[in-house]
Amino acid sequence: MNTAKESTAATAGLRGVVAAQSSIGDVNGEQGILIYQGYDIHDLAEKSTFEETVFLLWNGRLPKSGELEDLKKQFQSDYDAPREVIEFMKHFPKDADPMDVLRTAVSALDFYDEASHDTTREGAMSACIKLTAQMPTLVAAWDRIRSGKEIVAPDKNLSIAENFLYMLRGERAEADEVRMFDVCLILHADHELNASTFTTRVIAGTLADVYGAVTGGIAALSGPLHGGANTNVMKMLLEIDSPDKIDAWLDKALTEKRKIMGIGHAVYKTEDPRATWLRKYSKQMGEKKGETKWFEMSQKIEKSMQEKKGMFPNVDFYSASTYYLMGIPLDLYTPIFAISRISGWTGHILEQYGNNKLIRPRAEYIGERDRKYAAIEER
Repeated sequence: MNTAKESTAATAGLRGVVAAQSSIGDVNGEQGILIYQGYDIHDLAEKSTFEETVFLLWNGRLPKSGELEDLKKQFQSDYDAPREVIEFMKHFPKDADPMDVLRTAVSALDFYDEASHDTTREGAMSACIKLTAQMPTLVAAWDRIRSGKEIVAPDKNLSIAENFLYMLRGERAEADEVRMFDVCLILHADHELNASTFTTRVIAGTLADVYGAVTGGIAALSGPLHGGANTNVMKMLLEIDSPDKIDAWLDKALTEKRKIMGIGHAVYKTEDPRATWLRKYSKQMGEKKGETKWFEMSQKIEKSMQEKKGMFPNVDFYSASTYYLMGIPLDLYTPIFAISRISGWTGHILEQYGNNKLIRPRAEYIGERDRKYAAIEER
């Protein structure tokens, strides 16, 4: 018979514990399969767009042509963040972490949406559209603000992916980079009950509004055990700096029991299907920019970790060099994750509202019992 401590250890971090029923996404870690609403991630990455994927996650089906155009127009009409929130951000410390900025700014958006506390399907959907449209604006605006540059207003004729790159750079991106970035957003859109998504569902389960639930999701994603891995992958590559230094660096890191960022996953026991696409994009971006060493280094690390540990790259491993070669600052990688994952978060929030029950699990008590109170002078 298991002791209380053995029982607790078996479910540490709620590993394997089913906490909700959902039709939004599913991960088969043994076979390396990821699906959104029944569609394989490879099919979506090859044929879909981020906007179409958002519709799918929210509605459980692919949109018809008119429905997709309507959603695009709704997003584009909501690209502008409230002027008051942008002005608020201008007073933040210029060295503030972009995830802290995003969390605070998203929370402040609540004040400027008169229907923010409406948790009906219609009211919540309106907030979901605003947040999906405005989070890229907030992230790009912050990078311009902290750099002392003029903020670039969103272009309401562009897709979410292209508009973000435009606001960040101040110039239009080339079509191949736009497509790569659009697919990156698709790949990060949902991943079942990860820590941040579960957080949004718990908050939504109290019937708190969408803004509050998403603010909680951003806070959860900001933790280094959830978001930030691709930033640390790129820091690792920059530290090593050369393919011929990898073997010695990796042997030393493994001897010191250091975690090799971007390698291994809590769920996948084989290749993360998202890494398949990002490996290709890392190679393409390296060739496009004439700087292939980051891809070559990544490949060498991947091969060594498979041989030494039987471990595979996850979504973060190749996204690091892909974003780096796009000229994206390292500390924006996690906010970009949020720009994508807002689609999955809001899908789960809508699903939670639609069949809500307060999420209130139990904790297995492992403390002492029958202790007797002693007066303070007797302790």
